[in-house]
Amino acid sequence: MAARVAVVTGGNKGIGLAIVQALCKQFQGDVYLTARDLGRGREAVESLSSKGLKAKFHQLDIDNLDSIAAAAAFFKQNYGGVDVLVNNAGILLNSADPKPYRVQMEATFKTNFFSTRDMLTHFMPVVKAGGRVVNVSSTLGYNALTKCDPALQQRFRSEDITEDELVGLMQQMVDKAKAEEPKEGDSPLKAYSLSKTGLTVLSMILARRLSKERANDGILLNACCPGWVRTDMTSPAASKSPEEGAVTPVYLALLPPGASEPHGKFVSDKKVQPW
Repeated sequence: MAARVAVVTGGNKGIGLAIVQALCKQFQGDVYLTARDLGRGREAVESLSSKGLKAKFHQLDIDNLDSIAAAAAFFKQNYGGVDVLVNNAGILLNSADPKPYRVQMEATFKTNFFSTRDMLTHFMPVVKAGGRVVNVSSTLGYNALTKCDPALQQRFRSEDITEDELVGLMQQMVDKAKAEEPKEGDSPLKAYSLSKTGLTVLSMILARRLSKERANDGILLNACCPGWVRTDMTSPAASKSPEEGAVTPVYLALLPPGASEPHGKFVSDKKVQPW
C-alpha cells in the first residue's frame, strides 16, 4: 500500500511553514513542503530539519499550469495520490503598491482564485479516499461578501451556483476593475478580500460535487481562516503567531478517519462560521 502523503502549497514561510511544521509532528506519513522558489523551499526544509522535523520538498508554482500538472503526476506516480492537500499559497500586495488597482486586482485574483482553482482541478482527481482538502481563505472574504450587491450575494450563497458561473463572476470583477476608473476604497486589501470570497464559494461548490460524485470516499473539503497572523504579508501588530494561525488549517487537515463533518464549510478558530 502506498505511503500516506500531505502536500502544502506556499510552504516555505509564514503560515505555510507553520502548517508544514505541525504536520511533521502530527501526520502519519510523508509531508511535502512545496514552494515556487527552489532555494527558499530547500532552506525551509533545512530549517525544519535543524528542529528534528523531516519534511520533503517539491517545487510547485501554482501560477504555472505545467508546474501544477507535473506535481499532480509526481504524487500520483509515487504515492497513488494525496491524502492531505493544503492550498495555502496566496498573495496580498503591499498597501503602498504603486501599480494601478486593475493590475493589483488581476494579479491577486490570478494567484488567490484562478491558480488555486487550477490546483484543485488537477489535484482533486488524485485525492485518495478518506482525503482532506483545506483551502486557506479569510474572514475578509466574508466581509467582502456582505458588501457585494444583494443579487451577487444571493448567487455567492446559493446552493446551485456552478463552478463555471463562479469563474464567470470572478472574471467579471476583474474586467470591471479594468474598465472603470479607480474608486475610493480600491486597494490591495479589497482585491485580496474579494479573491477570498471566490475561494470560499469554490470550496463549497467542490464539496457539494464530492458529496455527489464520490459520496463513499469520505473526502472532506473545507475553507478556513487562520486569523490575523504576523507574517511578512500582514503586520507585526497582528494578533496571532504563524503557529497559532496554523491551528485551524491543521485541525481540518487531520480530521479523524470516518469523520463526516465539517465538509463544504467555512471554518475559523476550529468552528464553522456563517456564510
